[in-house]
Amino acid sequence: MRTEPTWRIPFGIVLLSIALLAYGLVIARYMPGIIGGWHALLQTIVYTFFGVVWLLPLRRFLIWMETGRWSPPE
Repeated sequence: MRTEPTWRIPFGIVLLSIALLAYGLVIARYMPGIIGGWHALLQTIVYTFFGVVWLLPLRRFLIWMETGRWSPPE
């Protein structure tokens, strides 16, 4: 368990905010041009997928922020 403050938490929050902003801007910029003519139900599925896919690396990133390692402690 961590008892001292660490630089990884504020750095990780800033990095995560920048990464999510960039990811959202890329999706908002390019996806409408690609799937704009599709049926609304298909668009919903695609946007839901891209709205959830960013969560996949989040667990390991949060573990790194807390422990400094990429894998969970044993």
